Amino acid sequence: MQNLKIATAQFENRSGDKAYNLSVMDSLAAKAAADGAQVIAFHECSVTGYSFARKLSREELLAQAELIPEGESISQLRQISARHNIVVLAGLFEKDRDDNIYKAYVCVDRNGLIAKFRKLHPFINPHILPGNEYCVFELLGWKCGILICYDNNIIENVRATKLLGADIIFMPHVTMCTPSTRPGAGFVDPALWTNREADPTSLRLEFDGMKGRAWLMKWLPARAYDNAIYAIFSNPIGMDDDQLKNGCSMILDPYGDIIAECRSFEDSYVIATLTPEKLTLAGGHRYLKARRPELYRDLIGKEHQSEQKVVWLEKK
Repeated sequence: MQNLKIATAQFENRSGDKAYNLSVMDSLAAKAAADGAQVIAFHECSVTGYSFARKLSREELLAQAELIPEGESISQLRQISARHNIVVLAGLFEKDRDDNIYKAYVCVDRNGLIAKFRKLHPFINPHILPGNEYCVFELLGWKCGILICYDNNIIENVRATKLLGADIIFMPHVTMCTPSTRPGAGFVDPALWTNREADPTSLRLEFDGMKGRAWLMKWLPARAYDNAIYAIFSNPIGMDDDQLKNGCSMILDPYGDIIAECRSFEDSYVIATLTPEKLTLAGGHRYLKARRPELYRDLIGKEHQSEQKVVWLEKK
């Protein structure tokens, strides 16, 4: 494997406005490619917007969803990739030919679709079905995987993707700044976003505190460290429907260290160089080798009824 330069982006998407969102992605991809990035990753549902989907009927959601790879957005992403000579990863709602709806994330180059992943733990709308398989694919000499948002909070998903061979896991999100049973969690007042130029300090305190980045730092570095992977985290900045999101798209190395992070309130990206040496030098590589699956094979595989509750979506 050769060194690989990856960009992770953040931007303020518009709900249901694919043309606008794709235009921003085009602009960011152009700039990142000019800065030497070979790959750029955008957030969950970056093509369509995300939080507005909780209000959509099945018919309205189908109108937003597209066939993959035949859909127009995949064609547009392919054109962005070809125009700027950069691999693009982005998210959207998918429908199949039977009108089943999924939350999808794709990897596209100038030649077309490289990989597609369906979110394993969707929740934003009851009409979205869960995916049922992991995704590992080859990208510029590296083995990569994809897990979308909540998927990464179930630690078995990250370990399984690593055991399937992934050394890079793309982790697109729309997260943070929502209520939870966790102390300190909650929405961030949109008025702070409106007033960000006059009072950036108050907004930054909310974004970096327990509502946002401080929570992320409780678990995201551990996913990279424990599994000796590069984690490519992407997240929107600004308003996503009526919810304010805090960005901080970042890249973590197999030591669990942040090697690049978006720290502005702007539509932006950061680039990091991934080096293969870290994959085997990091402690997680040794811990993976030291596993004793005979001790827990039957325990992990026991029958279990999956239950998923999202506090901020519960009806009052």
